[in-house]
Amino acid sequence: MRTHHPDADVSLIQHAHDEAAVWHAGQTRRSGDPVLTHCLAVAAIVTDIGMPPSVICAAVLHDVDDTPCPPGRVAEHFGQEIADLISAVRTAELAAIPLTALDFGVARSPAFKPTREEAVLAIRLADPLHNLRTIAFVAPTRRYLVARETLDVIAPLARAAGLTDVSREPHDLSSAALQPTPTASAVTTRMLAMLILLLPTPTRARWRAGMAC
Repeated sequence: MRTHHPDADVSLIQHAHDEAAVWHAGQTRRSGDPVLTHCLAVAAIVTDIGMPPSVICAAVLHDVDDTPCPPGRVAEHFGQEIADLISAVRTAELAAIPLTALDFGVARSPAFKPTREEAVLAIRLADPLHNLRTIAFVAPTRRYLVARETLDVIAPLARAAGLTDVSREPHDLSSAALQPTPTASAVTTRMLAMLILLLPTPTRARWRAGMAC
């Protein structure tokens, strides 16, 4: 964050980290990693985009509503603006965000103050991007739906907003997730065929006959 906002007060973000750590304590993702690691990864991506501390704070806390955190606590500790941003992230329809309102080309300026739509989009892009990085742990049906939505909606929206670097990774990860992968048996068969070539000729013939059965 110091790269884009060198004079920013990081105490708010530290407070958000500590708050998220309390409410996400004991929660794990399908990968086995603590949920907090996802919150911090989303915040890191938002930081790289060039968002200011308030948006980074909202990114850290974007999943806190899925915890026992009391309603109103975020507003009390972090202000109504951040609480409203988190709420918007959870409810906003990406397709309803007008592309004409987005200009991430200036997001890396220290004086950049994102609109509500830009802040929401930044977090909404970062969230599935990190999910895609751990998509191998998701059930196949869910994996397909996430990858399909990313290719059809999220990656194009990121490109339209000028975030070429951010759009490229989810596009590549989604495309890979949608590609059929060789089964374990197919891989094993190919490996056996290669190993058989190293066997003596009589033994090689016997093994080939066994594979054909």
